[in-house]
Amino acid sequence: MPLLHATATHPITLPDGTIYRDTVHLKNVIDHPRMEIGDYSYFTHAGAPEDTALVLAPYLGPGCRERLVIGKFVQIARGSTFITSSANHPMAGFTTYPFRIFKPETFGYKDLPVWDTVVGHDVWIGHDATIMAGVTIGAGAIVAARAVVTRDVPPYAVVGGNPAAIIRMRYPAEVIDELLAIAWWDWPLDKIEAKLRALESGDLEALRSD
Repeated sequence: MPLLHATATHPITLPDGTIYRDTVHLKNVIDHPRMEIGDYSYFTHAGAPEDTALVLAPYLGPGCRERLVIGKFVQIARGSTFITSSANHPMAGFTTYPFRIFKPETFGYKDLPVWDTVVGHDVWIGHDATIMAGVTIGAGAIVAARAVVTRDVPPYAVVGGNPAAIIRMRYPAEVIDELLAIAWWDWPLDKIEAKLRALESGDLEALRSD
């Protein structure tokens, strides 16, 4: 029996057989025109599964212009939030008060910038992290708990703080380049599970072998 089940709403079953209902596969509980989500990416929160999109990205309405793109095998901890660009207030004048949103006929600011937010594959976003609009987080990156990510994060970087800065790179540049070329997240699930020991131990030679 495979470790992962792409169609499961709740991917975690505890050792006593209890389904852990706070963790959800994002792709299986979100149907949102402005979100693109890869397989096996999960988020933990205490709300109902149908509220997941609102908890994760509270300002991204169906009519918004920006997108939130989340890759495969992304792990998002409890309390993490995406502040998408529709949360912006006008800043070109003397006030930031959003007067126009209070009447349907004037709702919205079409001249405000629109930025997509993109999370690469196999990214770990820690507890209570905040991801700001327009950020791209590269594959394999780790975002520390309570980090506020305001700028792009390179692949396989570890970032933390407010604003988040690079703490260290997980691997040397040549290893990162090879991991990005291998792109294990695009493999069939049976191959991923066959290479699980190599993935978990960091054995690059075993990972690249047939």
